[in-house]
Amino acid sequence: MKMKIIKTDIPEVLVIQPRVFSDDRGFFFESFNERKWREQTGLTCNFVQDNHSKSDHGVLRGIHYQIQQAQGKLVRVVEGEVFDVAVDLRRNSPTFGKWVGEFLSAENFKQFWIPEGFGHAFVVLSESAQFLYRTTDFWAPEHERCIVWNDPDLNIDWPFKFIPVLSEKDADGTFFKDAELYEL
Repeated sequence: MKMKIIKTDIPEVLVIQPRVFSDDRGFFFESFNERKWREQTGLTCNFVQDNHSKSDHGVLRGIHYQIQQAQGKLVRVVEGEVFDVAVDLRRNSPTFGKWVGEFLSAENFKQFWIPEGFGHAFVVLSESAQFLYRTTDFWAPEHERCIVWNDPDLNIDWPFKFIPVLSEKDADGTFFKDAELYEL
């Protein structure tokens, strides 16, 4: 059962399209298999934490990252639809300050790989969404940082016209030009 690995405009950020088996009873797919992950992506990740969130329409979470204990994230949606974004925050990277986005939904089964050194955000486009993410390091709130979602230098092309619902932390995010970032 090969999954399809799709490279984005930032080569380290991947879209994973698992092979889904469907019939009149429903569907089945492997959401993660370490051996196949290593063989097909060339990545060796030690996932240490799984997270599950539910958010209502219009909720935007991010742009989050941990300046220490950086987390790689393998994310997917099990209910609803989101637009998911990865931002390269590695100062010496050829794609520094660039972003890529992907629509993830329960219907398309896509997963998004966001490596260490990237900021992460998503906005809920459906009535609600349940979002799962598997991380390569533990959550460390003392190292967590947030860049404001609508930063003019990043110029993310968010696919919505509404005013997003933000947490206080996200509303008070730092501008990209002032953010503490990663050194390669």
